[in-house]
Amino acid sequence: MQLIDIITPARVATNLDGGSKKRVLELASEFIASESGLDASMVYQGLIERERLGSTGIGYGVAIPHCRLTEMAQTDAKGYLMQLRQGIDFDAIDQQPVELLFILLVPQTTNQLHLNLLAHLADCFSDDQFRHQLQLATTADELFETAHTMFSKERD
Repeated sequence: MQLIDIITPARVATNLDGGSKKRVLELASEFIASESGLDASMVYQGLIERERLGSTGIGYGVAIPHCRLTEMAQTDAKGYLMQLRQGIDFDAIDQQPVELLFILLVPQTTNQLHLNLLAHLADCFSDDQFRHQLQLATTADELFETAHTMFSKERD
């Protein structure tokens, strides 16, 4: 499974509001629940518990909150790309405000898939041009198309 397989236009949002990490993760969990049918509080708890282990803010205005969930099917993985209305403190490694989130949800029993997807995400988000294009997107469609183009390159 690759990044292009886990993101759809319905899993992309722009202008997500929220003045704190917790509030953004709460709103993101509600968005995820409305798209996936997963329980919002279960998603939120999984993301918050992972954040307690250490920030998922990887720098350059990007965070990759992620968790493993028992409620997900063994062969499932979901990715959600979100652009925030304004940068927030996410305790990122470079102390810069986070403007872009990619939330990764995988089944509880998945280890290697989880690590592979995280590695691909880190590689993609290390590309300055990619991040800049995502930051400039004004609609969810633009955000999706930019991500889809980059994620398609991993198949080449």
